[in-house]
Amino acid sequence: MNSGESQQPKNLTSVERFLDRTANRWLASRGDRGLRSGLLEFLVFGLKQAWACLFGALMLIAIIAARLWWPDDATLARNDALVIVAVGIQVLMLVTRLETGRELWVIMLFHITGTIMELFKTGVGSWLYDPDGVLRIAGVPLFTGFMYAAVGSYMVRVYRLMDLRFDRYPRLWLTAILALAAYANFFTHHFVWDARWLIVLAVVVTYWPTWMHFRVYRRTFKMPILVAFGLVATFIWFAENIATWAGAWAYPDQVDGWEPVSIMKLVSWFLLMLISVVLVTVVYPPRGIARQN
Repeated sequence: MNSGESQQPKNLTSVERFLDRTANRWLASRGDRGLRSGLLEFLVFGLKQAWACLFGALMLIAIIAARLWWPDDATLARNDALVIVAVGIQVLMLVTRLETGRELWVIMLFHITGTIMELFKTGVGSWLYDPDGVLRIAGVPLFTGFMYAAVGSYMVRVYRLMDLRFDRYPRLWLTAILALAAYANFFTHHFVWDARWLIVLAVVVTYWPTWMHFRVYRRTFKMPILVAFGLVATFIWFAENIATWAGAWAYPDQVDGWEPVSIMKLVSWFLLMLISVVLVTVVYPPRGIARQN
């Protein structure tokens, strides 16, 4: 059995290499068998997931803080303050080498695709933002693109941190077609038949054989990639509930008072996961599992 340090995932940033070595040494000092070892490894898994979510977590904290403590009569509008904070977080992630320059441009793709969708969706009344602030395009504050970028940041970072590999991954051209169909449907369903359930079915059929393998320490675990889609979509849905409660935006049924986001939004986030995964494969092509000789 190789040591945890020798199994360190590739492509980590300098900060992540230090954190990974520290976690591996901590686990190695406690053995690799028994319930206690399993619980400790699960804890490290949770910490790595939280670390991958850093961008999104900081954005959510900023949104909540703006709701609780930002004065309504402040010279700098709340939405503009969130834009400045979002830019600051992105710069911090790069300066501290928590994200690589190679990843930045794919995160910007998340930003651009998200902002385009925001402009359309607010235009047709799917949701709305407070009208304050000047750092906006039409009715969309510029911080909104960073919320999509936060999803991209998580995706590219978890790929590295968990040393993700895949068994029976679909053809990339097929996943790209599905992602384009899902993205287009976010727009076209306002005018023609809503094909989201057909696309969901196509995604399930396409990804059904695919298993995702991830390493926490010495052991490699696996799960169906569709389960991973569903788990991350659920997590985003919970974060969306917090963000709408904090007034970052509002759906039409929340204008007269906050209420939980419809559970049906999980379908939208599931399809967003498809789009996100396809964008990430531009930077990190899916790797197959290592076969033992």
